[in-house]
Amino acid sequence: MAPAEIVAQVTDSGLRGRGGAGFPTGIKWKTVLDTAGDRKYIVCNADEGDSGTFADRMIMEGDPFVLIEGMVIAGIATGARKGFVYLRSEYPHAIATMTEAVEIARKAGILGVSVLGSAHAFDMEIRTGAGAYVCGEETALLNSLEGKRGIVRAKPPLPAHKGLFNCPTVINNVISLASVPVIMDRGAAFYKDFGMGRSRGTIPIQIAGNVKHGGLYETAFGLTLGEIIDTIGGGTATGRPVKAVQVGGPLGAYFPRALFDTPFDYEAFAAKDGLIGHAGIVVFDDTADMLKQARFAMEFCAIESCGKCTPCRIGSTRGVETADKIAMGIEPEKNKALLTDLCNTMKFGSLCALGGFTPYPVMSAMNHFPDDFRPTPLVEAAE
Repeated sequence: MAPAEIVAQVTDSGLRGRGGAGFPTGIKWKTVLDTAGDRKYIVCNADEGDSGTFADRMIMEGDPFVLIEGMVIAGIATGARKGFVYLRSEYPHAIATMTEAVEIARKAGILGVSVLGSAHAFDMEIRTGAGAYVCGEETALLNSLEGKRGIVRAKPPLPAHKGLFNCPTVINNVISLASVPVIMDRGAAFYKDFGMGRSRGTIPIQIAGNVKHGGLYETAFGLTLGEIIDTIGGGTATGRPVKAVQVGGPLGAYFPRALFDTPFDYEAFAAKDGLIGHAGIVVFDDTADMLKQARFAMEFCAIESCGKCTPCRIGSTRGVETADKIAMGIEPEKNKALLTDLCNTMKFGSLCALGGFTPYPVMSAMNHFPDDFRPTPLVEAAE
């Protein structure tokens, strides 16, 4: 197949980025294919840093060749001759497995100056990060790959135009690239037949936290959150009622049982001020303190911020302080209003999704669990 035909098949399949943003993969590939450049790159974002996520790790440890094949196809489709897998240092077994698999693929002629004897050249390397959560953001990842400090770049230019070493670059998640061989083998229509709305294909749902049956469950988009938690997950491990479910890692919104009828679909979650993200689900029972969870989100952002933009760097620090004042019963209504204002500033003023998405867990905790943000009777008595 010609490169444009491969790109068209991936586009027609409806495959979207599985790393969190849900951007159509085919559009990204077509942009890189259509952009002139002496060198082009395929970068696999395997920096799976969200809490409760392990799908990328299980693919890399269990079937590394499907990822390698997906990257080779991406290279042929876009004219890229070099690929990098950016893996988090906390995954030693995945690093070892992927490194060995690349060597096997190279010896078998799948990687190198001629892919399986064709006119296409493609080779790849495994690179290891150093534990920075922000390097899961694509532009910070590119800086890290270049040997620079992992800080976010301003966009535009987009990585598809000027990415790694200022060259056109495809950046895809592990699951996105691992889905490509299936699409090419079975056809776009086969893959698109799964799912709902604009969310096509399958999604590896990772269930963790206080849940009876944790694990990885791959299914088509469209199951409701309640079906996932109650039917597949079996409710909480403690046997207590489910209070909240966080979907999409530490930057995902907290959903109460009242929202359990929400279908697992990018647009359906966005309509309820939520994120599917990397499809990690963490379950909490009725003993969870949602004010503490909101504070944790701000603290996490403050620790992991790259420091480049003020809303994220300063806003998260002030957010922790404000949450502490609410917990101590210090002018709770005034500080809740301040926390809301901080979230608004971070959401619309941050350079990347780290600061931009931190408001999701904070605001969802405030909106859905208002009782946890009220002063305790002991504090009121002291006043």
